[in-house]
This record gives sequence, structure tokens and C-alpha cells, in this order.
Amino acid sequence: MWFHSIELAPGLWRTDEPAVDPMFRAAMVTLRGRDRDLQFDFGCGLVPLRPALPLSGAPVVAVASHAHVDHIGGFHEFPERLGPAAEAAGFAGLPGFETFAGEFRAWPDLVATPPMPGWRIEDWALQPAPLTGALAEGDRIDLGGRLFTVLHLPGHSPGGIGLFDEVAGLLLSGDAIYDDELLDDLPGASVPDYIATMQRLARLDCALVIGGHGPAMSGARMRAIAEGYLRKKGASSSR
Repeated sequence: MWFHSIELAPGLWRTDEPAVDPMFRAAMVTLRGRDRDLQFDFGCGLVPLRPALPLSGAPVVAVASHAHVDHIGGFHEFPERLGPAAEAAGFAGLPGFETFAGEFRAWPDLVATPPMPGWRIEDWALQPAPLTGALAEGDRIDLGGRLFTVLHLPGHSPGGIGLFDEVAGLLLSGDAIYDDELLDDLPGASVPDYIATMQRLARLDCALVIGGHGPAMSGARMRAIAEGYLRKKGASSSR
């Protein structure tokens, strides 16, 4: 099995690709609602994703946190594709936004084992997945019994978003924050934006955070990471 899924809570799964180098081994989140499922982020697209996910068979709303290659590889497999408008060019495969697909293709020892006999990275290409709808700060996604609010969390990328279920205390943060080395020096990244995002997350009351990489974490751990980043940059934890 190329993908590994673990159920973190009833109806909530985290999936990743264990054989992919940790630099590109991103988290994918599946959540079953009463009326439809949510799929948040989509891995690298080295093999078909959708058949391997723990979806219920209900309609799926697919949401991408940002347009970097390790989060949108399987995005094209879903008909309803939502994400930040600021990164629309990246989702559509157009010039003008750096998805890092070239760096991904050239990464040394990208996979520990190939996903299938005869597989070669030279035969891989990132599939365009144009947005069917744009998400912005404050937008809502209702799954039926689960309601998420969109948070604009720029810094790692210009349009990066997270999804927050305030009732359950669940934050899906994408690459805005995760329990590993944070990258704020990539093309398209912004340290001032990252500082503002960390100031926001340092005050966010949540119980469970699923970041774009690394293990799921508690709200306390997330706030500690945010405060550590702010100290490193010589910034206050309040705006």
C-alpha cells in the first residue's frame, strides 16, 4: 500500500505517503460529515489517490490549503475543487506561481521504494487542477453536522488557508504551522506575513491541530511552536 491512513477520531483520518522523502511527505485529511465528506490536501500525485482514501461514498468537497506540489498532486481527481484565489495559477498549472514541481522531480532519493514496478519520476507530471471555487477568510464549509471556517494563514505561501471547526476545536492548518522545521524562505514566502500568522495562531484556542507535515498535535503544542517562531524572529506574540 502506497498510502497510510490513521483514524484520529471517529470519522477523521490523516493519510500520508511513507515512502516519499519527508520534505514532500505531506498530510492529507479526510473527514466524514452527515451530508458530504471533506478532503483537505492531496499528496504528490505519484499514484491515484481517491480510491485509497477512507471516503464514505457521499459527495466530496475537496479543499487545497495551498498550491505546492506535495499538497495538490491528487487534487485533479475531484470535481469540486476549492482553494485560495491568490494561488489559482498554481492550481491550474499556469506560469506565474511556483508549485516546486521541478524541484520535486529533481529531488535526490525522492522515494524510498517506487510505488509500482517500472515506475520512473521522469514519467510523472503534476496534473492541472483549476479551482471550481475560491475560498477567502471567513468563508464557511458545511458538511452537515460539521462547520468549518476558512482562516487565511499566509507566510509559507501567499494564499495559504486553514480550516477551523470551532465547536470541535479542530484546526487543519496546512503548511501554516506543523510540528517540524517551518519553511519561510521559499519563493513566494513572506516572513512578515508568517509573523502575523503566528501571532494569530499563538492565541487560537483549539484542541487538535493537523498540520501539513509531521504528527498531529495539541493546541498547546501548536501555540508553543508559534511562540517559538516569534521569539526566533524577535517578534511579540501579540499584534
